[in-house]
Amino acid sequence: MAQAQVNPTRMELTRLKKKLVTATRGHKLLKDKRDELMRQFMDLVRENMQLRQRVEQGILSANQNFVIAKAGMTEEAMHTALMAPKQEVYLEPDEKNIMSVDIPVFDYRTRTPDDNDIYSYGFAFTSSDLDDAVRSLADILPEMIKLAECEKSCQLMAAEIEKTRRRVNALEHVIIPETQKNIKYITMKLDENERSTQIRLMKVKDMMLEEAHHYKEKMQ
Repeated sequence: MAQAQVNPTRMELTRLKKKLVTATRGHKLLKDKRDELMRQFMDLVRENMQLRQRVEQGILSANQNFVIAKAGMTEEAMHTALMAPKQEVYLEPDEKNIMSVDIPVFDYRTRTPDDNDIYSYGFAFTSSDLDDAVRSLADILPEMIKLAECEKSCQLMAAEIEKTRRRVNALEHVIIPETQKNIKYITMKLDENERSTQIRLMKVKDMMLEEAHHYKEKMQ
């Protein structure tokens, strides 16, 4: 039992009372952190669902445009048109801290600011359907990057929520009850020792009074 390992002294009682105050305060702070993490996590989940729907719809639209473009062009002509990209995208990762969780922030930039540089081919020998397909992919790229950022943030926040939940449960169901039990045990032991001491003192006093009474009788 936990009480068998506790030294029932006043110093230990003081230490445990301080520990209980700290654990109780920590439990409240962790619960507040868990609740705030859950709120922000749910916001991220809703944002993630909306982004995924838009990205999937954009990719579906782009695939349909490519199928239409392929129907109006030869396979060799399409491969030749898309073989050497003209535009380049640079991704710059960063981080921001939310409730002690470092979540990723992705910023991107293109090699040139000209929107028409996404077309790596001339328009003379390609169909307008291919232009629509390339444009639809370029338009969905920012949301694809945002979706990757959002999904990774959800994973990290879910892991932090689980870790915080375990700490809250450990404090609530193990550390705080055990500390309270030990405080109660030491208090009972100290009270018992104090009563025993008082009884012994009363007995010593009675013995001293009795001895003094017998001494007076002898003197008389």
